[in-house]
Amino acid sequence: MKAIQFKSFGEPDVLEYLELAMPRADAGNAVVRVKAASINPSDVKNVSGHFSHTVPPRVPGRDFSGVVVEGPAEWIGAEVWGTGGDIGFTRDGTHAEYIRVPVASLARKPVNLSHEQAASIGVNFVVAWLGVVEYAKLEAGETIAVIGASGGVGGAVTQIAKTRGARVIAVDRHEPDPNSPAGRLIDEYVQIGDDAAQRVKMLAAGGVDVVFDAVGGVTFELALGLAKRRGRVVEISATGKRRVEFDLIDFYHNETQLFGVDSAKLGVAESATLLKALVEGFEQGKFEPPLIAQSFPLVDAKAAYRAVAGGTRGRVVLQM
Repeated sequence: MKAIQFKSFGEPDVLEYLELAMPRADAGNAVVRVKAASINPSDVKNVSGHFSHTVPPRVPGRDFSGVVVEGPAEWIGAEVWGTGGDIGFTRDGTHAEYIRVPVASLARKPVNLSHEQAASIGVNFVVAWLGVVEYAKLEAGETIAVIGASGGVGGAVTQIAKTRGARVIAVDRHEPDPNSPAGRLIDEYVQIGDDAAQRVKMLAAGGVDVVFDAVGGVTFELALGLAKRRGRVVEISATGKRRVEFDLIDFYHNETQLFGVDSAKLGVAESATLLKALVEGFEQGKFEPPLIAQSFPLVDAKAAYRAVAGGTRGRVVLQM
């Protein structure tokens, strides 16, 4: 099979397009013919050596959509989708024509989505669901501020929050694309700047119930400053800096709850449970797939990785 592999860490130029042995099914694993796979910023970081548990040579890639070609009889020919914090890191990933995954990880993709669309959802919606539903437990009538609403995770957070009956304030350096799901759903937009916290508090009567900070690092102090008393703050990243400072007295006086969320802790089998919970929302039109900015054939994976590294707005997808 054709695949992308890196034997050493570095820029996208270290990626090689090459022929690898076809994976085979066994008692606990199935083989999926990958039809499309997206590229996440974490995939770019993985190739660069950001994750210490990754051991090259490795085929990168987390999100995928495809068709089962080997495995249990009831799954042969099924269209499936998947994601995981293990594939592409501790086991070969999705940027290949075929991938072997545990049978327990097989999840039927939404019937109304193309393979490209289904492949663009995994990481973003899984971490959004974890933060909004399982950690912050956002409820109807509450207000959530989404820092980084223009990005893939922020867009997923916005959609999940709206389906739960919440009000959404987008906080970003630029307003979400009006043609994107987030652009159509947000209730208010506040540009990141010196007065961002003051403006959000004016819109939310002193502070929001939940802050989902999809940027982190450089926006961490801003995130804490947006929360009302006993508000919940969700952090998933550390853009720009990993060590932060904040006023501890203000923090405990406000009784702020702080959650760290790491979707990479969920393997492909564990992530399948969350994807199954999302299927109905997509099939009923409650959720929309993100905008796909660019599609590349697998042979042009280096260019696709460069596009993601350069901050392309919208999802970048590889077609096999």
